[in-house]
Amino acid sequence: MSQTQPLLRVTGVKMRFGGVVALGGVSFDVGQRQICGLIGPNGSGKTTMFNCISGIYRHVEGDIVFEGRSLNNVPRHDMAGIGLGRTFQNVALFRYMSVRDNILVGAHNTAKSGYIANALRLPSVRREQDAAEKRLYELLDMLDLRQVENTPAGAIPFGWQKRVEMARALMTNPKLLMLDEPAAGLNHSEVDELAGLMTRIRDELSLSILLVEHHMSLVMRVSDKVVALEFGLKIADGTPEEVRNEPEVIRAYLGEPEEESAHAGVA
Repeated sequence: MSQTQPLLRVTGVKMRFGGVVALGGVSFDVGQRQICGLIGPNGSGKTTMFNCISGIYRHVEGDIVFEGRSLNNVPRHDMAGIGLGRTFQNVALFRYMSVRDNILVGAHNTAKSGYIANALRLPSVRREQDAAEKRLYELLDMLDLRQVENTPAGAIPFGWQKRVEMARALMTNPKLLMLDEPAAGLNHSEVDELAGLMTRIRDELSLSILLVEHHMSLVMRVSDKVVALEFGLKIADGTPEEVRNEPEVIRAYLGEPEEESAHAGVA
C-alpha cells in the first residue's frame, strides 16, 4: 500500500481551549484503503483530533489535507460531500424512526437536487431516490440489518444501533470512514464481529478507516498502522507491533516501572 500519496495528511495541528493545549502539533497520515487506529489514554486528544478533521472544531495552527485539498476552510456541512463520514462515541439515532429511515438520513447529505426539483418531482430526484434505495439495501445486507429494517431504532439492541449509525455514515459513500469508539458497550462476541465487519467494509467498499478506540486488542487486530497520542502530542506512529513495543506507549498506559515498584509495598 503506497504511502506516497496519503488519503489524509495531518500536519502540525494545534488546538487550544482557552489556556489548555489539547493538541500540540500533531502530524500523521492515513493511506488509501488503510485502517489507522488512533489511541491514547483519556484526555490525550483523540476526540479533539477527530473533531478537527471533521470540521466540528477549527484548529489554530497546522493543516489537514484530504485528497490533496486543505480542509482548513471547508464548512462542516460540506465534509460528507467531499468524502468524509463519521460516527460518534454516543449513538445519535432518531429513536422512534425505523432503522431504514435512520440510515436514509445519510443520503440527504449528498443529495444534489434542490427544493424546486423535489417539489416538481423531476427525473433527477427519482434517480437520486433509486440510487439511495439501492445503497440502503446493500448496506442492510452488509451489516446484517435487513431483519430489523422496519423496527424503531430505539427498540433494537445497542450493538445493532452501532451498526445502524455506521450504515448511516456509509450512505454518504465516504472515502474515509471515521469511527469514534465503535466497540464501546459491546460484548466480546460483538467486538469479534465488529473486527471482521471493519475489515470487510474496507475491502469491499475500497475506503480507509480512521478508528478511535480504547479496546486495544481490537485496534491491534484490525489496524494497518497505529498512531498514539498523550497529552496532545504524538508519542508513536507505526505498525501495531511497533507501537505495542514502543516504550513511550507502554509508559503512557502502564506508568513508569520505578513508580510501580515504589508503590508495590504500600498496603
